Amino acid sequence: MQVENSKEETARERKERSVSWSQDLKLTVNEVEALYELLKKLISSIIDDGLIHKEQLQLALFHNPDIENVFLNRVFDLFDENKNGAINFEEFVHGLSVFHRYAPMEEKIDFAFRFHDLRQTAFIEWEEVKQMVADVLMESGIELPDDLLDAIVDKTFADADADGDRRINKEEWKQFVVRNPSLLKNMTLPCLM
Repeated sequence: MQVENSKEETARERKERSVSWSQDLKLTVNEVEALYELLKKLISSIIDDGLIHKEQLQLALFHNPDIENVFLNRVFDLFDENKNGAINFEEFVHGLSVFHRYAPMEEKIDFAFRFHDLRQTAFIEWEEVKQMVADVLMESGIELPDDLLDAIVDKTFADADADGDRRINKEEWKQFVVRNPSLLKNMTLPCLM
């Protein structure tokens, strides 16, 4: 569903939709309404078509629509469930709901797994972890020699890859997160509490 810029959607219709989504997504009606207001601000920043485009999210977060950020790109891709290059209101609410304090831990673990599974193979592969670590370091202005970067990834895999196949499956990821709960520390947003 796109956000209507016209007055076609009545307050009653919006309230009914908000109640329905709040029940489905474990959000309060007020939280859904607040997300609707946030979305309206985001969508009118560059392209006013009722959808969030990546540039609009970049502008909102970094005050620059051209800044590339590996994490923003990955979150955007996961929120864009229908893969049309834009996020509608339903995708926006659904995507953010996993960051709510009452979202089930299983949903947070699954989202974090999909976030790290860059190639969408149902495994987090050694090369994907290396790429993400390298991207984070590069965005932070830190350069490490390849052998040190490999050692960091090797240590991660020694802890997480129980069967030693250089890929982390969902069950291995879940066990790794249980042993290292700080991996999910960014999976609860204070503004959704």
